[in-house]
Amino acid sequence: MTSRSITEPGRASLRTWLGLAVLALPTLLLAMDITVLYLAAPHLAASLRPTGTELLWIIDGYGFLIAGFLVVMGNLGDRIGRRRLLLIGATAFAVLSVAAAYAPTAEALIAARALLGIAGATLMPSTLALISSLFGDPAQRGMAIGIWAACLSGGVALGPLVGGALLESWWWGSVFLIAVPVMGLLLVTAPWVLPEHRDPAPGRIDLPSVGLSLAATLPAIYGIKMAVAGGEFLAGIVSIGAGIVFGVLFARRQRGLENPLIDLRLFGERRFRAAMIVMTAGIAVTAGVYLFVTNYLQQVVKLSPLQAGLWLLPSSGAMIVTSVLGPALARRFPAGRIVAVSLLVSAAGFAVLISSSATSGLPVVVLGIVIVYLGQGPIMALSTDLIVGSAPPRKAGAASALSETGTELGLALGVAILGSLGAALYRHQVGAHLPAGTAQVARESHPETAAVAAELPPSIGADLLRVADAATTSGLVSVAAIAAAVSAGLAVLAWRTG
Repeated sequence: MTSRSITEPGRASLRTWLGLAVLALPTLLLAMDITVLYLAAPHLAASLRPTGTELLWIIDGYGFLIAGFLVVMGNLGDRIGRRRLLLIGATAFAVLSVAAAYAPTAEALIAARALLGIAGATLMPSTLALISSLFGDPAQRGMAIGIWAACLSGGVALGPLVGGALLESWWWGSVFLIAVPVMGLLLVTAPWVLPEHRDPAPGRIDLPSVGLSLAATLPAIYGIKMAVAGGEFLAGIVSIGAGIVFGVLFARRQRGLENPLIDLRLFGERRFRAAMIVMTAGIAVTAGVYLFVTNYLQQVVKLSPLQAGLWLLPSSGAMIVTSVLGPALARRFPAGRIVAVSLLVSAAGFAVLISSSATSGLPVVVLGIVIVYLGQGPIMALSTDLIVGSAPPRKAGAASALSETGTELGLALGVAILGSLGAALYRHQVGAHLPAGTAQVARESHPETAAVAAELPPSIGADLLRVADAATTSGLVSVAAIAAAVSAGLAVLAWRTG
């Protein structure tokens, strides 16, 4: 596994490591912003009264827009300067975070989260591309990327903990306001410790390619979500079909351009292709399961947001440690073999989660998610280094965008597909047990069911809550089974290509 940098080989200075620390700030925050709403979902449901579908869009619309715009923003950074794009994005992200915190309706929050996703897309490829610019020594660069991956994966894991702590004393909008001081610190320090770099001969941005990339990505993701959720299956299939058509047109156009948005020749390299598949699919199943774990802890075990976040802290620590260890292990063993073993570890964790029940409580779920995250750490660090290292130095931003696209697309798809599948299962199980005359809104989610149950006679309400707990647990078990099978299949792929 190799990497390239725009700098000459040499040991990093103190200023270089300070630059890495500055780049860790937006990386950690953007990853946290993906999962920070997991524990806030019941509070959102009580305050804004979104439908089940609207709640899913509030949670994963952010990741969708990041995934849709990453390639475009990665190329833009190569042209106008990666540091400049980072600063522009940080400013926009801080402003939009305030707008999200004070959104008066579910629709307004969905719009704010979508715009936050676009702002986030300016930050993600800039951070990884600047790391490639900062570190000329391959060993130090591998360590730096491992630290970056630890911040990314740690942020995903720490989001519920931070959200839970804030929700103990503040309203749900407080989970967005943490972005303001972080981005402020970035804006003050980045000009001092980060170098500016851009592609010296970028060529012009092909605007039709930009339009085609968005027309391919966004309808396809939307269609998958609608088709899996049920009720809008035909519209979902049509949307997926439209995305595929635009995707084919996009690919054809890229092959004929001197300066394409995506160099499709990279996908001809077997290890690059396998790394992208493993990263995207592996993160997808983990994100989907993690959503159900946070729901289970709050809705079935009845923990407060802070308590749930604290019980998830061991999994965060496990992922951070193994993210840093991954590059060190890769110096002694083939990267593909390390990733394959890591995937099998995650599969074992998912298998533990399959044994969850409405009465098994904390031990099974906490043990299972810790094992899952032990395996996830090395996957992100090693796959990222391979993807970025496969590109020529002047295209570091575009390659970083591809890596980030895989990460964010995986997160978004995991929540959308597995989240929608679990929501459909929940509606079916609870709907079959609703008393006659009960509001159909009770089928949408556990918080809605609990609200309706509180208005029923005590004995009937208690029975309905037991059904809701069982349905939530069934959703966790079902997505964990899917995740275990997918992880095992990915392990075979990683071993063969390692």
